[in-house]
This record gives sequence, C-alpha cells and structure tokens, in this order.
Amino acid sequence: MRLENKVAVVTGAASGMGKAIAELYAQEGAKVILADFNLEGAEQVANGVISNGGTAKAIKANVAELADIENMIDTAVKEYGTLDILVNNAGIMDGFEPAGDITDEKWDRIFDVNTKGVIRAIRKAIPIFLENGTGIIVNIASTGGFSGAHAGVAYTASKHAVVGITKNTGYMYANKGIRCNAIAPGATVTNIAASMKNINEFGASRTKIPQSVVPRAGQPEEIAKVALFLASDESSFVNGTIVTADAGWTAAF
Repeated sequence: MRLENKVAVVTGAASGMGKAIAELYAQEGAKVILADFNLEGAEQVANGVISNGGTAKAIKANVAELADIENMIDTAVKEYGTLDILVNNAGIMDGFEPAGDITDEKWDRIFDVNTKGVIRAIRKAIPIFLENGTGIIVNIASTGGFSGAHAGVAYTASKHAVVGITKNTGYMYANKGIRCNAIAPGATVTNIAASMKNINEFGASRTKIPQSVVPRAGQPEEIAKVALFLASDESSFVNGTIVTADAGWTAAF
C-alpha cells in the first residue's frame, strides 16, 4: 500500500491513462477524486474502485474552466481533508496542423486544456502543499514535449510548455517538500484520437516518418506504473524530471 491514506486528484480519469492511474492509486491505498468532462465515465470508474474496496469520488470537470479546476481541488479537501497528489492527465490532440495552417481558435483550445489547465491546477494545489510541507505533482506530458515530429504545432508547443512548467515548478519548490515530475508517453492505446478533428493531410504525412519506427504501442496500465512510482516515496530523490515511457521509440533519434 504505497499510497496508503494519501488523497489524490486525477484529471481525465474516465478513460485511458487517467483511468488506469486512478485505479492503481486506489489499489495502493489512495483516496481518489476522479475528475473528467465525461461524468458518466468517471462515475463508472469510481464505482469499480469502490466495488474493489477502494475509495473514490467522481466529479465533472472541464479543465479548460478555472471554476471546475478549483472545484475539483476543493472537493478533495472537503471530502478527504487534504490533497497529497495531483495528476494532470487530461489532454487533447490537435489535427496535425503545421504553423502555416493553425487557427487561433484551435491554438487557444489546445492550450486551454493541455497547458493552462495544468498550471491552474498546480497553482490551486500549491498553497495546500506548502501548508502540509509536502506534495506530489505528476504531469502527463508527451514525447511531443521534446520532439517536433509527433503532432501538430499546437499540441507540440503545449506539451513543450508542460515540460517547462514541470522543470520550473520542481526547482522552485524543491526545498519546500514539493516534487513535480512529468511522464512523456510515446504511442499509447487511449482514446485521445477522438479529440482530433479535420486532420491536416500535410502535417499528418510529415509525422508518418517517426511513426514508422514506433517499437510498439504502450498500454495505459504501463504508464500508470510510472505514475505510481513518481507519487510514491520510492521516487523521493526524483524532482523536476521528465520520465520518457515509449519502449525506446525516441532513442532512435
């Protein structure tokens, strides 16, 4: 029970990596707030956790909305007394648009979810962590957070920003008992493709080159194991770091 009596908030918890992280955290003893725009899906995950003897509560949260982000943190404190772990997992893809084709509307939408949602959640959690003298932040970045060949310009820039947020936050609060790390998954079996609309043919064609050397697709449960390590005391000396989990994909270039 590596997370016994810890309180965690996981965004995007209705499916994919968020679901797997929430379920594994609960198995390891954490009380989990499952935040997702898809409330029905989050409730199904919460019911599964509870039926397996865990503790969980589902809430509806659009991480592009400040009020929803603040509510999910407030709910954790109200329901379970505090917050120990924040997992910023929720994210959406672009349509592989290169710089010449990206619209302001899509750029803003990608950043509202992938980047602004992350910093707002961290900002809300930091005072609680400072008061407690401890806290864990796990951000889900992407191999697109350090490579330019895995998505369109908006997603790529948004995840580069998450990498920067992670490093800066980890450094800034390193002597305050707060750790902030990120996971950079490679190709992983999730439903993020459902957020992709009007695929840009040129941009998509350019990403086929690195995609051709993907060793294999990962499973959400494999990413969850990394997230458990980063949330546990086993990673007590790991801070401000990006952990790549891609089966060796980006080792090729």
